[in-house]
Amino acid sequence: MIALLLVSLLALLVLSVPVAVAMAASCALVFVLFYPGSPMIQLLAQAMISTADSFPLMAIPFFMLVGTLMSRSGLAEEIINVGDAVTGNMPGGLGASTIVACMIFAAISGSGPAVVAALGVILVPAMVKRGYDPAYAGSVVAAGATIGPVIPPSIPMIIYSVIAGTSVVSMFAAGILPGLLMGLLLILTNRFIAGRRGYTGKERQGGVLWVLAQCWKAKWALFLPFIILGGIYGGVFTPTEAAVVGCFYALIVGFFVYRRLDFPKLFDACVEAGVLSCLSMFILGGATTFGRLLTMERIPQTLAETMLSFSDNPVVLMALIMGFLLITGMFIDTTSNVVLFTPLFLPIVTSVGYSPILFGVVMTMNLCLGMITPPVGVNLYVAQGICRAPFEKLIRESLPLVLALVIAIALTILFPRLALMVPELMGQVL
Repeated sequence: MIALLLVSLLALLVLSVPVAVAMAASCALVFVLFYPGSPMIQLLAQAMISTADSFPLMAIPFFMLVGTLMSRSGLAEEIINVGDAVTGNMPGGLGASTIVACMIFAAISGSGPAVVAALGVILVPAMVKRGYDPAYAGSVVAAGATIGPVIPPSIPMIIYSVIAGTSVVSMFAAGILPGLLMGLLLILTNRFIAGRRGYTGKERQGGVLWVLAQCWKAKWALFLPFIILGGIYGGVFTPTEAAVVGCFYALIVGFFVYRRLDFPKLFDACVEAGVLSCLSMFILGGATTFGRLLTMERIPQTLAETMLSFSDNPVVLMALIMGFLLITGMFIDTTSNVVLFTPLFLPIVTSVGYSPILFGVVMTMNLCLGMITPPVGVNLYVAQGICRAPFEKLIRESLPLVLALVIAIALTILFPRLALMVPELMGQVL
């Protein structure tokens, strides 16, 4: 039964069938052939509805909507100006400000492709105008946007929390320092490359007071992450409620402060957020049934015993799992990887002493690399559409940035306190 389930899933994926449909279809095939006439086929239909009927998952469409509203209301542009002011005239200053802007925008939207789409159309042409290679400019935006699902709020972390039974707030808190580490290493890599190629920054028009003035000018945009994250960590509201508050704030600022948002733009933002959100919800339905079938056949336990037979060293086991996820991330999107492999690998890492929170963070960091590695590489595809550079050159330019992100993952595994310190200080359950 399991052989048929896995082979049919692999065959459908090779035929480019969407992951959600492939998982649901492979489960339906098993039910029809092995449980004819039984009510188990209803399990699939029930999972499609009951899985999405979750209060934490309601945060996904609202965080998506926050990102689409920001890109149309002028808030994203203000964030870019702040990043440019902070990095100033350092070598590769605009590239560094791009990464800073991605980190700030990530703290609002929680989606990598949304960050590329919102910021890339403004930043890539600006970098090219200052002498950057178009392919490198696109790769910087694509790499910077991978931080989106790590710095809270994070849509993959919400999904992981639902599957693993962990606290969403704990996951969000654990992603802060690793996300900042990813950004720091990307900035250092960008500075090294820019220094060798002669990419200069934008001359500052003043000192510290001028930078603070630029931050004050963008106060409405910068206040949004404080509302969302401050409300969550302060216990004022849940992540789902924070997403709704963020949408309301973006609407008010877009309509009445910046006055760049109108009803046609609002309609487009809602449609885009709805399309992006329904993909995640649909995947979860098929994945839930798929996971139940694997559990019935004790596949997670068998896999854990097999991996433990190779080595019982926690670091070695984590490295093996990360290597596997790095490969699957090249072919399967982040959400699908989370729902497919969390039930398989979580029992293994917890059996050797790793925290489920730490595993969720490094898993998210690892799978984010799939956004800039072909053939999936969704961030690269979006960036390529903006910079118009050859795709193979875009891949080549992104390799040093990918290496920087791999180093960030390795450091988080070797020094778990990077992920667990903030939740511990907040008194969150690990």
